[in-house]
Amino acid sequence: MKKTTISTLALTLLIVGAVDGISNLPTIALFGAHMLFFFPVAALLFLWPTGATAAELSVHHCNDSGIYVWVNKAFGPRWAGLAVWLQWINTLVWFPTSLATLTGTLAYLINPALVHHPAFLVASSVSVFWSLTALNLFGVKKSTHFAAITTGFGMIIPVTLIIVLSLIWTSLGKPTALSLSWSHAIPPLNQVDSWTTLTSIMAAFLGMELAAVHVKRFNNAASVFPKALFYAIIVILLTMGIGAFCVATVIPAKQIVLVSGTIETFTHLLTGFHLHWASTLLGIMLVSGSLGAMVNWLISPANSLAQAASDHFIPASLAQENQYGVPYKILLLQGGIVTLVSLVFFVLPSVNGSYWLLLDMSTELYLLMYVLLFCSALVLLSKAPTISIIPFGKTGAIATCLIGLIGCALAIFVGFIPPSNINVGSHLHYVLLFLSGLLLLCLPALLLRHYQNKHAPTSANGV
Repeated sequence: MKKTTISTLALTLLIVGAVDGISNLPTIALFGAHMLFFFPVAALLFLWPTGATAAELSVHHCNDSGIYVWVNKAFGPRWAGLAVWLQWINTLVWFPTSLATLTGTLAYLINPALVHHPAFLVASSVSVFWSLTALNLFGVKKSTHFAAITTGFGMIIPVTLIIVLSLIWTSLGKPTALSLSWSHAIPPLNQVDSWTTLTSIMAAFLGMELAAVHVKRFNNAASVFPKALFYAIIVILLTMGIGAFCVATVIPAKQIVLVSGTIETFTHLLTGFHLHWASTLLGIMLVSGSLGAMVNWLISPANSLAQAASDHFIPASLAQENQYGVPYKILLLQGGIVTLVSLVFFVLPSVNGSYWLLLDMSTELYLLMYVLLFCSALVLLSKAPTISIIPFGKTGAIATCLIGLIGCALAIFVGFIPPSNINVGSHLHYVLLFLSGLLLLCLPALLLRHYQNKHAPTSANGV
């Protein structure tokens, strides 16, 4: 495989674009002042552990990296196959939410009523996804450049603008929707429903490790990847934290529509400053930012799953690459699955309810993968001769992994509880859909384990 060189800036933007989608802002803002408490909690329990652990592991495995490589070295190919399946399948559940945000932004600019029509959201979302799939068939270098450009133009600039406009709005004494008293900021922690805020914020932090799968494609990965990860953490904390706060300040929580909350905020602010004409331009920028976020999510998990073919977790024919080094059959397969998953928007009584079900299910699957990541890191880093990035050496590395596991366990438990401020129908109906969806998505991994046991060499590691 021919290696290329990537700059720290380009890789930072690739990571930021994968994690810091502007579609995350309404999801966090939906919980109002409670996010002021849970945002630093999620950063401590999840964002820092995942970023630091991925950076440390990438240094020790600079020739080839990613979730499959790490779990494989710690527990063998069978557990690695399960980890990469969880990473891959969760993205296919998440895609319809990001796509709905993209098309919801366009719909709001054309006719706000379209935001509440599942048929429009599904049809337009599926069309966009297949277009992005076609782009990724031409290789990671082209998609990386595309993601870097759209992240800057469509995520960082709009988030900066929404922060500036909101600060001006507040300084001018205009009406705000958020109370900043301690009684509102500190949630009743003895009520389990309050902790659903943590799920929404941790869902927004997923994906810090995704770019590690490209390490083998870049000849300067060992020096660039750790720096890019830490720069990305800083950018994500600043833009997502302040950006979500600004959305909550302008739009009352009960009026937030998850698929169009960001463009609604912009429209509200711009109208207040007599700049309504700029809404269309901002909408185009937001759409480009969403496109950039999806590019990395579309290709990176597919490459990770393709790695598992070498250990017979999936048939080698499925991982076959085209002339650009892209596992095109996997991309086409995931396109079909995303098309089917998008139909969930017809199942629940509200667009917000369907959006949350998919987001919650995706987060649950991804957190199971992170449990395997942190367990693998405990094994690998405890045996490493030195710790290069995480402070306080091996003690700090082990503590970081344990904190990450605590964060995952807490979020997995809370994930079974839908938020009270979203219409998901009856609680029982939601839980049944949630559990059956998780089981259905995990079942193929068990079948693939059987395939692997049948075809893998008897000397394969793992159980």
